[in-house]
Amino acid sequence: MPSKPPLELALGDRVRLRKPHPCGGYEWTVIRLGADIGLKCDSCGRYVMIARRELEKRIKARLSPAPPATADS
Repeated sequence: MPSKPPLELALGDRVRLRKPHPCGGYEWTVIRLGADIGLKCDSCGRYVMIARRELEKRIKARLSPAPPATADS
């Protein structure tokens, strides 16, 4: 069985998770990328690190993509 491609995320992307944070918020902002993903709760500002595989299971929806980076030339 072929493996699923990794989830494409960019800094600044907002995601909605399946279960709420203890503060009641479902929406998070991606602030670090790598094998572990850094997320900041949009409701209370709490910062958490979560493994990419675990995040792929927990994501319900991508709310808004990060704006495209523009080169200042």
